[in-house]
Amino acid sequence: GCSLSSEVFVDLDHGLAVRHGGWGPEEHWHRAVRQRVCLAHAATSPIQANQITDNSRICIARSKNALPSLLGLHSILGKISNVNPPDTEPTFDRSASVSNSRAIASNEEHRFLEGPQSRWAEFKRALRIFSELIHGFRKLHFVGPCVTVFGSARFPEDHRYYVQARAIGKELSKAGFTVMTGGGPGIMEAANRGAKDVQGRSIGCNIVLPKEQSANPYVDMFVEFRYFFIRKLMLAKYSYAFVACPGGFGTMDELFEIATLVQTGKVEGFPLVLAGSDYWNPLLDYLRDTMLANGTIDRADIDRFIVCDSPEEIAQKISEVATCEFGLRKGVAKPRWWLFESVPKLFRNGKK
Repeated sequence: GCSLSSEVFVDLDHGLAVRHGGWGPEEHWHRAVRQRVCLAHAATSPIQANQITDNSRICIARSKNALPSLLGLHSILGKISNVNPPDTEPTFDRSASVSNSRAIASNEEHRFLEGPQSRWAEFKRALRIFSELIHGFRKLHFVGPCVTVFGSARFPEDHRYYVQARAIGKELSKAGFTVMTGGGPGIMEAANRGAKDVQGRSIGCNIVLPKEQSANPYVDMFVEFRYFFIRKLMLAKYSYAFVACPGGFGTMDELFEIATLVQTGKVEGFPLVLAGSDYWNPLLDYLRDTMLANGTIDRADIDRFIVCDSPEEIAQKISEVATCEFGLRKGVAKPRWWLFESVPKLFRNGKK
């Protein structure tokens, strides 16, 4: 059903594409006539036969040199030769295009972590990182004093941890704080939702992932980042306290990074609150019985965590520490028009 001469085209500048017919705009390269194949990760490695997925569209695999991508091509053609042709003419799927762009962003991180690149590539990446940092600084400069809430994206709204996180977001907003989360579903949505329940400020800092994570509907501002370390920097930079609700690897990563920054004196001893004692007590037992017993941490490192289940007490303790120990003054800084942070008064009412 597929021959090298009629259905496989090679472009040494842009990589490898599989299509029956001539070249066209990228969004039209979505279906081959007698095969369903996804050529993934060809930008950094040869195509393998086991990377084929039955997703009924073509992903363009880009690389500096297409020749490595031709390795394993015969095995690919052998696997796709028996796939039935589509029953109807294909239509362009915009969501597939968005997913493909997110996959490209993910591949960019893969290349970033692969080791030394060319000097020009490293310089361009440094500019991209700097640009993303400036974008984050400018977007979040006027959000006011924040409390960052961590937690899993997997809890539905009827789950008790979701209900608890929503109440925490509500109480933090009543205390005058801006609630900052990762902007996604689950615990993040719950905390943002609680803030909006009392007309508080609600911010989401999202990360671009291959599996799209859209903003929850309860954020006033949604800032998206490509690099994890920039996103984590923003979550830490603008917060006076951190509340960890039950979560998985991402929550543990963020929690212990903040704990390490406090332990090493890189940031002040901002409150680290663990909400949900039944979830966190086994972890604290491990810290005491294993890590403290073996001398890898100090008693003060454990005592730094505040375990609390009451949203009212959490907000009260955070407010007391932020106000008494760090001299927090409530309010939001005003943008300056001469720094292009706001529209000058002369132009706000349509006057010239």
